[in-house]
Amino acid sequence: MSGPTSADTAADLQIAWREGARALREGRPAEALGLFRRIIDAGQATSPVWIGVAMAQRSLSDLAGERAALQEALRLDPRDLRALIMTADHYAAAGDVRAADSYYTAFAKLAEATGDPALKAEAARARGMQAQYAASYEAQLRERLRGQPLDQPRAHRMRRALDLMLGKSEIYLQQPRNFYFPELPNVEYAEREAFPWLDRVEAATDDIRAELLKILEEDAAAFSPYVEADANRPFFDDKGLLGNPDWSAFYLWKAGQPVVENIARCPATMAALAEAPLCQIPGRTPSILFSLLKPGMHIQPHHGFMNARYICHLPLIVPDGCAMRVGSETRTWTEGRACVFDDSIEHEAWNRNPDRLRVVLIFDIWRPELSEAERAFVSAVLQAVDSYGAAPAAAAGA
Repeated sequence: MSGPTSADTAADLQIAWREGARALREGRPAEALGLFRRIIDAGQATSPVWIGVAMAQRSLSDLAGERAALQEALRLDPRDLRALIMTADHYAAAGDVRAADSYYTAFAKLAEATGDPALKAEAARARGMQAQYAASYEAQLRERLRGQPLDQPRAHRMRRALDLMLGKSEIYLQQPRNFYFPELPNVEYAEREAFPWLDRVEAATDDIRAELLKILEEDAAAFSPYVEADANRPFFDDKGLLGNPDWSAFYLWKAGQPVVENIARCPATMAALAEAPLCQIPGRTPSILFSLLKPGMHIQPHHGFMNARYICHLPLIVPDGCAMRVGSETRTWTEGRACVFDDSIEHEAWNRNPDRLRVVLIFDIWRPELSEAERAFVSAVLQAVDSYGAAPAAAAGA
C-alpha cells in the first residue's frame, strides 16, 4: 500500500484501523498488515496498532516481525497487558525460557493488581507458566550441582543460599526493637553443635521436666501472663497478648534478678545451666523461665529487644501441632533437643494442638562472637540507658 497522502485524514485512519482489525478476525493477515502500516506511516501508531501488527506477523509466521512489533508496543506503553502476555508467549514459543518467565511475571503482577476478574484466567495461566519454569530451573540447577555436598549436616548455609536464589525462601534481617550491635552474623537458627555445653542441659531434660510437672500439679497459678503491663509506660495491646494467660511463664530469673523462691523449687534446672554463658545485663537479663502455650495459642510475629544475645529453648512438653518460625525457617520442637536462635529476627510460635500444653525452658546467652570487652560494653550501654530519667528514690521514712 502507498504511503500517506493528503487523503489520510483522521477519519481515514480510523477506517484503516477498523478494517485492519476485521481483516485479522477474518484470517486475512497480509491485508491487515497493510492497513496497519498505513497508520504507522502516518505517524499515528499506538500500542494497540503495533499489537495488531504483531498478530498479523504471527499469522504470517514472521517471528522477527512479531517480536519487533511487540517491542514497539511496549516502548509506547510498557504496562500494556496484552503486549506483555503476547511477548511472554512469543518467547515461550521461541524457547527463550528466561525472557518468557520475566514477561509472564510482569504480566501476572500487573494483572493481579488491577483486580479485574476478566484477567483472572490469564493471570493464572501466567503464574502456571512461572511455576513450570521454576520447577524446570530448579531441576537443572540441582542436576548440575550433584557433586556438591548439599545433603551434609554442615551444608546448611549452602542449602539456604540455593533456596534464596530459587525464591523458595526470604531474607529476614536482624531488627531489634532497642539495641543493635553491628557486624554480627545474620543467623536465624544457630548450629546446635556450636554449643557443647548444651549437652549437659539436654541430659537433664527428664529431671527438669519433673520439676516443671510438679509445679504444674501443685501450683499452676504460679504461672503468670508472659506479657504484663507496666503502670509507668503506655501499652497498646495490638496483638492480644497483654495479660493473656494462654501464654504464661514461671520465672527462675526475671529481668536480671533471681526469683529466689522459684529457684528453690528447681535445683536440677539451675544445675543444668551452670555452664551456660548467660547474658548478664543488670536490670534486663538473664531471663530463665518455663514458657507455656495453651492449646490454640499463637504468638504473632515480633522482634526481640537486641541482637547481642541468642535465645535458647529446651523443649519439655511438645504435643503435635506445635512449631516456631524464625525468619524463613519453621521448625517443630523435639523434646530434649535444644535449639538456639536470634530473636531480633522476626519470629512467631504456635500451639495448634486441641488439648495439650506446650512448655519449653527458655534462657538467653551472649552471642559467642562478642568479646568479653564487647559484652561489658553492651551491658554498660543498656544500664546507662535504663538510668536516664529514672524517678528519684523516695526519701527515707516517707
